[in-house]
Amino acid sequence: MFKLLKKFTKKDLLLILFCIVLIVFQVWLDLKLPDYMSEITVLVQTEGSKIEDILLQGSYMLACAGGSLFSAIIVGYLASLISATFSKNIRQKIFEKVESFSMEEIKMFSTSSLITRTTNDITNIQMFISMGLQMMIKAPITACWAILKILNKSWEWSALTGVAVLILIGTVGLLMITVLPKFKIVQKLIDNINELTRENLTGIRVIRAFNAEKYQEEKFEKGNTQLTNTQLFNQKMMSIMSPVMYLIMNLLTLGIYFIGANLISKAIFADKISLFSDMVVFSSYAMQVIMSFLMLAMIFIMYPRAAVSAERMNEVIDTEPKIVDGKGQKNTKTKGKVEFKNVSFKYPDSDEYILKDISFTANMGETIAFIGSTGSGKSTLINLVPRFYDVTEGEVLIDDVNVKDYTLEQLHNKLGYVPQKAVMFNGSIKANVSYGRKGNEKITDKKIKEAIKVAQAEEFVLKIPDQYEHNIAQGGTNVSGGQKQRLAIARAIARDPEIYIFDDSFSALDYKTDYLLRTKLKEYTKNATSLIVAQRIGTIMNADKIIVLEDGNCVGMGTHKELLKNCDVYKEISYSQLSKEELEHE
Repeated sequence: MFKLLKKFTKKDLLLILFCIVLIVFQVWLDLKLPDYMSEITVLVQTEGSKIEDILLQGSYMLACAGGSLFSAIIVGYLASLISATFSKNIRQKIFEKVESFSMEEIKMFSTSSLITRTTNDITNIQMFISMGLQMMIKAPITACWAILKILNKSWEWSALTGVAVLILIGTVGLLMITVLPKFKIVQKLIDNINELTRENLTGIRVIRAFNAEKYQEEKFEKGNTQLTNTQLFNQKMMSIMSPVMYLIMNLLTLGIYFIGANLISKAIFADKISLFSDMVVFSSYAMQVIMSFLMLAMIFIMYPRAAVSAERMNEVIDTEPKIVDGKGQKNTKTKGKVEFKNVSFKYPDSDEYILKDISFTANMGETIAFIGSTGSGKSTLINLVPRFYDVTEGEVLIDDVNVKDYTLEQLHNKLGYVPQKAVMFNGSIKANVSYGRKGNEKITDKKIKEAIKVAQAEEFVLKIPDQYEHNIAQGGTNVSGGQKQRLAIARAIARDPEIYIFDDSFSALDYKTDYLLRTKLKEYTKNATSLIVAQRIGTIMNADKIIVLEDGNCVGMGTHKELLKNCDVYKEISYSQLSKEELEHE
């Protein structure tokens, strides 16, 4: 928790210091009230006292109460400002940190957990800071100051107050030991609920198609019940604190008056008024001490959850991305060249290699295609180019420079990437296509229209009333799969990259659209290198070089005609999709 709080800015620290000054002033005013009350008690019981003197002391009390109220309002405002600003900064840091993560780190935390950490966990910390600045600073100062003021009044009263304080501390400590582990479980269960909800929403069509609503409900009910029961246990334990506090407070007041009555009855007449005054003052100060611990108890109720949330925040912030920027390279003479040198790769949590000793070269203007059975490593190979993962062995070179030597921005500016699953963002068609800008370069309207035309998306875009300004829903739920793929391809084209990466990006297109798109794309990208992962033979048969993968090994490399003659795996895939006559005709 304290590690996270070190991330306060200098401005925040100055505001906190000002809050502390105001809180000390507020405590001083609050603790002056019993003194004026004591004076009034003495004046009321003393013969010959003037009403003006009593009213004067009363006006001092009103002034102290007003000053305390004003200070509390200022402190409350500043505490809210500090906590909200701190949360904003931490949320920004978490978001930026997650953006720097490679796929390895994303999978380590899981998407649902990262969402919870960026929302629920930060809210817990914000609430703790807001309340803590007001109570956690005020309570100890008030308690210590009040105790110092009452120590010389009577050892009996002081001993009674000390016992009450020890009981309170023991109760709070016992509750913290019991509840803290449970709060760690709560945050993980919230992650689980988040994951179940996301799974249900994203897979709603499949769930309905298979009549699996009951199964999903039971699955959610189980997670929801676990969370509810854990929360109930925590709340029940924490609910013990409040009645214990008030019981001790009332018993302490009763004890003070009981001891005071005995002391007054045994005292001589001259000391009775003084003892009665001390009893009133001591009672007020003792209540201040108990109230201070009550405030601390409220903070202790919030602390376990905030501490767990802070630990989860630190886990994200302290995680160092495995894939980092290289030193950076100046403009290279070679353009659009991709080379794999004896590349092998295995996932960090795996012992088996997904790719084994892959070597090939793609020069500017060439189209290199990758084909193979499911799980052969095609998409994994493609993902090594933009450094979604780094190679385990060997090198990946772009323009004769190792991809690890580029900054990630430099590397990605050379690429136009179209993922296997087309991703659309909430916004207009125009905004989605221009999303792929290079650095500060603005993509013009002319370029957007040209990219949409090449991607064969113009035929459906122009039919929409708003055309290029038509709003795409988050995830592209208001357009078809084929339309999403074409817009994703247009987004890559609009960048004018050196290298295009198509990760099975034509699978949702019909054969006619696929053919037209590839024909236009070949003309438009003649000065760029294209790396294409595909399942259809028709999509890749005109490629300059086709690489056949099987269980992570390269089992064939060459043109379509060459592979039909000398690669059994390619021949098997080809004949499973097209007839011998169709292949020979092509």
